[in-house]
Amino acid sequence: MSEEKEAQSSSGTKNALELVRVDGVSFKYDAGPNVLEEISLTIQAGDFLALLGPNGSGKTTLVKLILGLLKPLAGNVFIKGRPVEEFEEWPKIGYVPQKATHVDPFFPASVREVVAMALFSRRGASLKKSKEEEKAIATALQSVGMEDFMGRPVSRLSGGQQQRVFIARAIVHSPELLILDEPTAGVDAVTQERFYEMLYQLNKQRAITILLVTHDIGVVTMHVNKVACVNQRLTYHGTHEDFCQSEAFKAMLAAGHLVSHRH
Repeated sequence: MSEEKEAQSSSGTKNALELVRVDGVSFKYDAGPNVLEEISLTIQAGDFLALLGPNGSGKTTLVKLILGLLKPLAGNVFIKGRPVEEFEEWPKIGYVPQKATHVDPFFPASVREVVAMALFSRRGASLKKSKEEEKAIATALQSVGMEDFMGRPVSRLSGGQQQRVFIARAIVHSPELLILDEPTAGVDAVTQERFYEMLYQLNKQRAITILLVTHDIGVVTMHVNKVACVNQRLTYHGTHEDFCQSEAFKAMLAAGHLVSHRH
């Protein structure tokens, strides 16, 4: 397939840098029509990939298939060369779902406690944290610029600050891949730009591969290096530079599904 050939040519050795491979995947809910049809794409180590598409195009469904939360009707998903149903290194995959920052105003947990929750699965129900875990929490919060808010109740933070805390929770295990599903919904443009700059630094400085799901490319185009467009089928998968010259880009602009702010 063309996407797989592109991955092979860019890496030089087949699958050498491949973190995720979606191979001919189709999916539908119950007796409804197919939500996704014959999707094939790869995510290489070091990618900052924007997954674009209009509302209802199947982006979130594709993410859930990659995470093994849904089972394909046809095709297969591989993570680090293993079938997703056999993959066990889930701490290496960070995930921030839609509406993760919609926090109950009476939720009593502090910023530190929210990040520490991601460590519970590693040590069971024990509330005792090791020095290594304390260091991991501090490092994760420092990476997102929230180290000075450790004791603050997360419910008292702004939407943008809450975003950063939930990113810290997702990266406290030092994941290889970070998946974010519409993380800036309802956030103002200035906060969005700062947020995307933070993701760019995580991608470059901490070498975290990023899959960012969105329907509006906006200022993300200043930082992503790969783009995949989904609208039931895969309409584009390649470099950002080629995307800006593609028919897929023109079609999405014409339909009002995205606005480019690249400078």
